[in-house]
Amino acid sequence: MRFFVLCILAWLPLWKVGTVVAGLPVRPPGTPTVRKHLVYLRDKANTPYSLSAPQRFLTARSLARRTHQNISLLPRDLPVDPAYVAQVQAVAGAKVWYTSRWFNAVVVECDSTVLAVVQALPCVRSARTLNRSAATSAPLPVQAGAPVAARPAGTRADYGNAYAQAHQIGADVMHDAGFRGEGMHIAVFDGGFPGVNTGSVFASLYQQNRLASVYNFVGRDQNVYQYDDHGTLVLSTLAGNQPGVFIGTAPQATYYLFVTEEVASEHPVEEVNWLIAAERADSLGVDIINSSLGYNTFDAPSVDYAYTDLDGRTALSTRAATVAARVGMLVVNSAGNEGNNRWLYLLAPADADSILTVGAVDSLGTRARFSSIGPAADGRLKPNVSAMGQQAAFVYPSGAIGRGNGTSFASPIAAGLAAGFWQAHPTLTAQEVIDYLQRSASQATAPDNLLGYGIPNFGRAQQVAAGIPLPTAPVAGVGNLVHLYPNPVPAGAATCTLQLPAEWRAQPLEVRLYDARGALVSALTLPAPNAPTVQLPTTALRPGVYSCRVGRVGQPLYTVRLLRL
Repeated sequence: MRFFVLCILAWLPLWKVGTVVAGLPVRPPGTPTVRKHLVYLRDKANTPYSLSAPQRFLTARSLARRTHQNISLLPRDLPVDPAYVAQVQAVAGAKVWYTSRWFNAVVVECDSTVLAVVQALPCVRSARTLNRSAATSAPLPVQAGAPVAARPAGTRADYGNAYAQAHQIGADVMHDAGFRGEGMHIAVFDGGFPGVNTGSVFASLYQQNRLASVYNFVGRDQNVYQYDDHGTLVLSTLAGNQPGVFIGTAPQATYYLFVTEEVASEHPVEEVNWLIAAERADSLGVDIINSSLGYNTFDAPSVDYAYTDLDGRTALSTRAATVAARVGMLVVNSAGNEGNNRWLYLLAPADADSILTVGAVDSLGTRARFSSIGPAADGRLKPNVSAMGQQAAFVYPSGAIGRGNGTSFASPIAAGLAAGFWQAHPTLTAQEVIDYLQRSASQATAPDNLLGYGIPNFGRAQQVAAGIPLPTAPVAGVGNLVHLYPNPVPAGAATCTLQLPAEWRAQPLEVRLYDARGALVSALTLPAPNAPTVQLPTTALRPGVYSCRVGRVGQPLYTVRLLRL
């Protein structure tokens, strides 16, 4: 677990709990080590579930989300075959914790001897060890919060210290327009939510019945109001709703609080908790997932990820986030706080395509030095956008207002903007919401791997959605300008023209096109044109928005946007 709070008020260290937990039983010498394992099953050939009867495993809200976005049900949506689960459970010493529809797998706790028996079952394809077992903390009592009087938000005084982060992205304008997240369902994955059940800033969640579900995937219970307070801080930037004290960016949304992070250790089991939580969110009909989490290094014996693994296809959590996006949820994830250390780059699952990865800026819009940079290992632009994560305001479990640094805060602040904008445009798909927010951002015409498309803004996104052209500027080349025209490219046009700076005309060029999800569409290496323009083929491009990255071979690439009608 890597919580993306770089520091709180600059004097607390990056959150990390030691692995010594008082009161845990000591394992006698020679006793096999019990670990959790992800056991992949062979198929779903004989499952009693059917895609023609999805109401057996998906709620009406989940199905409606798919229907609205024209997303078909696929075999991955089917639950695992219960007969296979029964076979695994029948092995003495094997404890099944969870099943995964998307990965067709079960999470099994057992020692290595039992695992060998499980792997020999005809229904099992393979297995991957996730962690060492660890006891969970005792739950704390749940208490009801006191109600607060509601009144419209809109003034600086209403937001308190949260004003700058809301105003920077136009969330205050969004709220005044009547879009505070009403009807939007947001799941927050984190390590604990102490004080949420007692804090005044969260009281309206209970008063208005907007806390739809809570679950602790570490302990398999509903004790979420304990453990680390990182989740509380993150949630406050979204759901805080105490006018005159603190208002988050989606103060009227409906929330789901899911604990996915182990307290005492760091292993890939947390990524599987993320997966299972995402499947739960999907089945319940959640619209948006906020995950201020990331993974790259683990405790022994688990193997660390390398930067080359952050290719959108390798990390467990990345694969889970990708499927979550494929089923129509908008996944918003912190980029990470690695920008000023040796790692530099984003962490999993921020490398997933089709999700909104968020970097951090300060109140003036300057990139926070700690904010992780892109690209993803396969060259895709990351982060997608950025929001305030340096000296961002939040609420402690005690109710005190604090400030801290981390993309942990940039992510939920941006997620609240996405919720309000989606509420304002309910016919959009999740991917269209991402596209509009990117097009609204401060450097939409010149995205880079530091801030992505820049800082999104509700007002500008409204203009884009209404078809009102935004003022744009071409991307600066080496002493000249890079242009693509005509842009938009008309339907049926076979080519578009790329105008080149003089410095590029005598060298081979590299051109890469990425679609709105960040997937690579084409990669071209062109011979030295020795001309001011070259023609790029567009016949194979479907209608949509593309990022065209172009430059001299072996040199940094510049990015310009291309719209295909």
